Amino acid sequence: MKPPSLAAMLRVFGRIGLLSFGGPAAQISVMHRELVEDRPWLSEQGFLRALSFCMLLPGPEAMQLATYAGWRLRGVPGGLLAGLLFVLPGALIIGVLVGFYASYGELPLVQAGFLGIKASVVIIVLLALRKLARKALHGPRAWVLAGMGFVGLFALNLPFPLIVLGAGIYGLIRGGGGADGEVASQPLNLISTGRHLLIWGGLWLLPLIALSLSGADFLASIGWFFAKLAVVTFGGAYAVLAYMSQTVVEQYHWISTDQMIDALGLAETTPGPLILVTQFVAMLAGLLAQGPMLGLAAGLVALWATFMPCFLWIFLAAPYVEQISSHPRLGAALKAITAAVVGVILNLSVWFALHVLFAKVETLDYGPISLAVPAQNSLDPLALGLVALTAVVTLVTRGSMVLTLLMMALAGGCSTLLPVAG
Repeated sequence: MKPPSLAAMLRVFGRIGLLSFGGPAAQISVMHRELVEDRPWLSEQGFLRALSFCMLLPGPEAMQLATYAGWRLRGVPGGLLAGLLFVLPGALIIGVLVGFYASYGELPLVQAGFLGIKASVVIIVLLALRKLARKALHGPRAWVLAGMGFVGLFALNLPFPLIVLGAGIYGLIRGGGGADGEVASQPLNLISTGRHLLIWGGLWLLPLIALSLSGADFLASIGWFFAKLAVVTFGGAYAVLAYMSQTVVEQYHWISTDQMIDALGLAETTPGPLILVTQFVAMLAGLLAQGPMLGLAAGLVALWATFMPCFLWIFLAAPYVEQISSHPRLGAALKAITAAVVGVILNLSVWFALHVLFAKVETLDYGPISLAVPAQNSLDPLALGLVALTAVVTLVTRGSMVLTLLMMALAGGCSTLLPVAG
């Protein structure tokens, strides 16, 4: 088949970028329809192999799948075009939302609307947890890994990268080596691999090094933090959100817990990968620290640090997709990481629910164990009612996240019309 022109790819991948609402499953479905069903740009088996390969990589698998598809069709220029078109529409919308949030977020009516969005986030994360658990937890070992992931984060405050690394090593060891010889061999082209590593690795890290050397401490901290997230983001954005939320709120104090939950809710309403929430957090942190110009710079740095490695992984490993995606040890490592990630997302669910439903959350320490618990008499009845309403609205909208978020924002706003007790 003759490769499509860049103009044709611009139209198709532009449409994919604009329609990529609803998380990875919906985004991958849109890509399948556009690239496999509606036009013969990729075969069914080629699409599935590419998807398996992208799930082995850190970072947003849907964005990386789009990048790989573009690479497959037109090489590096096609990969850049497809990857950028998947991210840029959502990034532009996020930039507008940050400006709106910073200007009007303190108004009582807007705050009430955001309470409805926060309630939605609790249910959305629980639904993501249920979906992933059904897919990932098969057998007692997977359940144990999930439980250990939850306890490690919720009770022991272990670093998220350590949990990912431990689960991956366990999967590699348990994966066995008997089937490795059946994997199709692809000779390693050291010159090409080294060139891609230098070019894309340099493009990713050299600007961050320059920020550190220039004395731009805030922007350098933003860049290095989100670059680290890009390396450990296995299992989707929800997996790393708990680690990111607690770090930016409790360690760096860039934003508050409520602002972090608002950021996730607004990111859910935009096209593109959910990990664009990193841009929202960075822009808001910069804006609060020093105004709009630093906010814009921080958002650009976060985007660069988060998404540039996606191009590195794809262009580095794309020639070896079939070999990598069918490797039994890597597959076993991914399954173990995914099982542990279920526990990580459970921690995120509990963390969000505590901070949405209760006005005050305390920490109880017992030696190495540190537990977040709600303060007595701090339950917010309105928040509890909105969470319950979200469960009903989700059924009515058949799981449409964007529609659910809009309806719950309206419900939260309408709550200001209720009579105040006492």
